Amino acid sequence: MTAHRGDLLLIPNTLDFGVAADGDLQEVLPLGVIRRAAGLSHWVAENAKTTRAFLKRVDAVVPLAKPLQSLSIVELPRPAKGVRNAAAPDLRPLLQPALDGFDIGLISEAGLPAIADPGAALVQAAHALSLTVVPLSGPSSLLLALGASGLNGQSFAFVGYLPIDAAARASRIRELEALSQRALQTQLMIETPYRNEALLSALLAQLRGDTWLSVSCGLTLPDAWTRSDRVAAWKTTPKPMPNDVPAVFSLLAGA
Repeated sequence: MTAHRGDLLLIPNTLDFGVAADGDLQEVLPLGVIRRAAGLSHWVAENAKTTRAFLKRVDAVVPLAKPLQSLSIVELPRPAKGVRNAAAPDLRPLLQPALDGFDIGLISEAGLPAIADPGAALVQAAHALSLTVVPLSGPSSLLLALGASGLNGQSFAFVGYLPIDAAARASRIRELEALSQRALQTQLMIETPYRNEALLSALLAQLRGDTWLSVSCGLTLPDAWTRSDRVAAWKTTPKPMPNDVPAVFSLLAGA
């Protein structure tokens, strides 16, 4: 007889990074997801502290099956800084509870686990162990921004963070614009919030006037906004960027 194995559940998080902790969790997450989260005793997380804060919000809607203090919350190992070609850590030990028959929740700091997120490596390890991976519905800032942009949702790519170095960033922006024009493909990118204004300025400086640029800021928050316009219009009527709220930037050339 094959021993029962647990599943790896991809638990979506809010996009507010805890700043709206007093808000109703059901405004962002389905009740079914909250119930699944409340029943888990084993977690793998980017950050144990913020995961505990998330579970307190869960407990306010659906009581946790076990006291918060008794839950197992293990953090994903962080990549070594400044070490090139470092060997990938062995994540299989983090999945031992599933091999022992317990479901495990994987959670990111925000949004869907494994999407623009280091949790993808744990999902890959789960597949290598023939564990069942169960993605649950929740907010993705990338897809919400794409939908709100009005840009091409049939062909798009997420390119992550652009280089910090000004010359390298400018070159990358021009490369993405050329690619977007050739393929009629929307290019999505993100930035650390305190560099939002710097990225917007670089995009406006490098992109052609007829290229579409869309910015979605603070998605799912009460003061969220999205602006989609030609670069020329952005320059004529600028919009200030907050330095403490996440944003998604999208461009489409040749449309």
